[in-house]
Amino acid sequence: MSGSSLDGLDLVCCQFTIKEDKWHYTIEAAECMDYPEEVIRYLTDAFYKNPDEIRQIDINYGKFLGKQINSFIQKFGLQPDFIASHGHTIFHRPNEGYTLQIGDGKAMANATNLMVINDFRSLDVKKGGQGAPLVPVGDRFLFDEFGICLNIGGIANISFEHQGERIAFDVCIANQVLNFLAGREGLNYDNGGELARIGNLNHSLLLRLNALDYYKKTFPKSLGREYFEKTLLPLMMQSDLSTADLLRTMVEHIADQIAKSIEHQPLSNVLVTGGGAFNDFLIEQLSCKSKHSMVIPDALTINFKEAIVFAFLGLLRSRNEINCFKSVTGASEDSCSGVIHYPAI
Repeated sequence: MSGSSLDGLDLVCCQFTIKEDKWHYTIEAAECMDYPEEVIRYLTDAFYKNPDEIRQIDINYGKFLGKQINSFIQKFGLQPDFIASHGHTIFHRPNEGYTLQIGDGKAMANATNLMVINDFRSLDVKKGGQGAPLVPVGDRFLFDEFGICLNIGGIANISFEHQGERIAFDVCIANQVLNFLAGREGLNYDNGGELARIGNLNHSLLLRLNALDYYKKTFPKSLGREYFEKTLLPLMMQSDLSTADLLRTMVEHIADQIAKSIEHQPLSNVLVTGGGAFNDFLIEQLSCKSKHSMVIPDALTINFKEAIVFAFLGLLRSRNEINCFKSVTGASEDSCSGVIHYPAI
């Protein structure tokens, strides 16, 4: 799993069992690997490249993933059945009919000599869906003890049951913008939200952020880097605020939008995962604004929940079972999504 915030590559090996029609998982090994500067550079620059250049980056990144997976397998003495890869999102424009998560499946399969399942979003987009979020399938089957599942990654997304169907959507840009701002101060991220904590809230910018058109849309809806680049970044850069003030205002905005997205849901425990769960200041602001109880799980669950779920999506794909809900994405029908690649003989 590689998130839009570029905070590293998540690798997890899971064992899944089903007992009395309920799925269970155990983690055999897990590791988050920081990206080398070269990889960060070409993943960042891919957004601006032409199709031929992107295709070469796709292959190079697939080979890189294969090498890291081999090291992971060897380090922990694993014997996986297959690899399920989310890849790294370069474009996500479902309303224009396409999405692209790079990390060439054939390159990975050949490098690891294992079956690879990737490209989990394209089939849903072809059926008129958003192709995102996909994690709600795992929320329903693996984390059903929580009324609401919230992931605060590069993009914050939410998932819950509504009238017998799973509903989910991207709420707002989150760590993608927070990490960008922290980077202006030479930091990879704002540790615990401490820089935001000392900043001053700018009410004028907050009003403009909360008034953005995306928040008026009903689900299904999803976000990508395009939204950050074209809408959020210019709005922030119009101001001459300090980094601390921008961080403080963005934290308030993120907390506002998350709280608003679940304000009409029955009182529940909210499972909070993703890097944002470590942002103490953000969680404090969210807890103040929401009637729900925020549950911060163990570090393994926080860091690897999305990777666990994509392993599960791969398992369902290998069993030819539904792993993408039309109620979440707005597609014409449910899907068993993911492209299977076998190593060359």
